[in-house]
Amino acid sequence: MNRRGFFLAAGSGLLIPIMGGTYFAAQAPLSMAANAQKSDGSFPPIHKTPEEWRQLLTAQQYEVLFEEDTERPWSSPLNKEKREGTYICAACFLPLFLSKTKYNSGTGWPSFYDAIAGNTETKRDYKLVLPRTEYHCARCKGHQGHVFDDGPQPTGQRWCNNGVALSFVPIDQTLPSLRS
Repeated sequence: MNRRGFFLAAGSGLLIPIMGGTYFAAQAPLSMAANAQKSDGSFPPIHKTPEEWRQLLTAQQYEVLFEEDTERPWSSPLNKEKREGTYICAACFLPLFLSKTKYNSGTGWPSFYDAIAGNTETKRDYKLVLPRTEYHCARCKGHQGHVFDDGPQPTGQRWCNNGVALSFVPIDQTLPSLRS
């Protein structure tokens, strides 16, 4: 299964393919609502000043998300999160990952083998001399982490995320509305 085929939108909810071509209903992110998503499938950007973000986020969240800092490995409680649900951007609440794509990479940061299609953007990062692929939230441009080609199948990718840049919403709870 490729990442583009991972989600199939139907009505107001999401359908996720499982074995044998059968589908089951999953938690539908509120971001899929017509008033939050543009007609081309993208999301309206959110523009806030650094001061506005500082008022909404902790100092560490701001440094990671908007100054591209990195949290210490093994410091995030999300490393041990095992429940079903959705991982959302801590800044603007855009859903970025589903729990079913999370795995223990042994790196000390929450890791996923796939992101929700269209909700992240990448760029080359040369901060450590060797090029890496950095990814950000597609909506607020908040830095999340780096993606590497050493992950498990089916994608072979490791989306290595700063835990402080994410919030977790269990499947039995409603996702928050996108922050405006």
